[in-house]
Amino acid sequence: MSHSTIIHVGRRSLREAQDQRLHAMLQELDGANPFYTAKLRAAGLRGERCTRADFHATFPFTTKAELVEDQRRHPPFGSNLTYPLARYTRYSQTSGTTGAALRWLDTNESWGWMLDNWARIYGAAGVSAADRVFTAFSFGPFLGFWTAFEAAVRIGCLALPGGGMSSTGRLAAMRDIGATVLCCTPTYAIRLGEVAAAEGAAIAGLRRLIVAGEPGGSIPAVRARLAALWPGATVIDHHGMTEIGPVSFQYPQVADALFVHEVAFIAEIIDPLTRLPVPAGSVGELVLTNLGRWGSPLLRYRTGDLVRAAANQHQAPGCVDLALEGGILGRSDDLVIVRGVNVHPSAVEAVVRAFPEVREYRVRVRNERGMAELALEIEVAAPANGASVAAVVADALRAALSLRVPVTATATGTLPVFEMKAKRWVRE
Repeated sequence: MSHSTIIHVGRRSLREAQDQRLHAMLQELDGANPFYTAKLRAAGLRGERCTRADFHATFPFTTKAELVEDQRRHPPFGSNLTYPLARYTRYSQTSGTTGAALRWLDTNESWGWMLDNWARIYGAAGVSAADRVFTAFSFGPFLGFWTAFEAAVRIGCLALPGGGMSSTGRLAAMRDIGATVLCCTPTYAIRLGEVAAAEGAAIAGLRRLIVAGEPGGSIPAVRARLAALWPGATVIDHHGMTEIGPVSFQYPQVADALFVHEVAFIAEIIDPLTRLPVPAGSVGELVLTNLGRWGSPLLRYRTGDLVRAAANQHQAPGCVDLALEGGILGRSDDLVIVRGVNVHPSAVEAVVRAFPEVREYRVRVRNERGMAELALEIEVAAPANGASVAAVVADALRAALSLRVPVTATATGTLPVFEMKAKRWVRE
């Protein structure tokens, strides 16, 4: 049997499994979940009779604005709850970096489904029960922290919580306990690596660096920076959302793509303006339906993440899942149009991270005569070289973006240091 035939058969079996799961979920939600029962009725659908074709042709998209409004009208958790409140055991909250924070509840069953998804992420990354996984973040209501930690426990790893520690303390704990896997944001992985280099405190034995929370893990310049700071550790990207769950994973041997866990999600890629599907190879917005989080589901959720489906299936062992070439390319709500040029934060990040002299940066977006303009501030490792580094970075931005972006060097310690999602773009 040829590779293409295996892919075809695998895709067919996958779609059949998705159809069965979708049908069962729609039956469960109809009449029990007020939020989605109303959307089904408005579309003229009934859960028990709704086919996948009906679902894609008729069922409306779900947006974050809808969810925010629903929680405002039905405080504190909204009406997207399928079961009585007493059945829910987990509380999470979005970071609020792209608007109002959402509160999210999960049942034990929904939580277990998400841990299963994380087990797939770890498995694809080559993480096993023999590993010691250090989670370098302060635990709070953000879902990704807890699911990453608890999934490591589930697969038999020694799970090491890194909350409430300084960067120096975390490095000491990783070194003393023999961490082999580090989980954090790309921003903090760079920061932690710089502290390790300054202290001469390399972590021998660290073999996997799993990053999420920002698009940086799939940006070649960021990956190269991380590889230089963490020699011996393979960078693994992943993405998910508190409200949708853990979505994608990466194989060590396929560094230029994220794979959607399609047993757990139905994925669509649409044009953000026309809302019509885009062909493979074109950039569009990722739309997801989670198939196992029945307690607080999301159906046809517009994530705002911009992605590109690979035109050809990537070579990955036994994998037939949708490949997103280049990972998460940016967010539709982060797009800034400067003098007719579309600029995404990931494009600026790709340029800046190519310069190891730049320790941190901030982008100011201001409005001049009704038009957006950018200005970049950088903090460099050697302040005496600030002006020359700023000039080189400005030249690189002009070459990459076809735009002149003013770049200035700031004093050491001026720019904030981030542990979770970085907020480097300031709109004035």
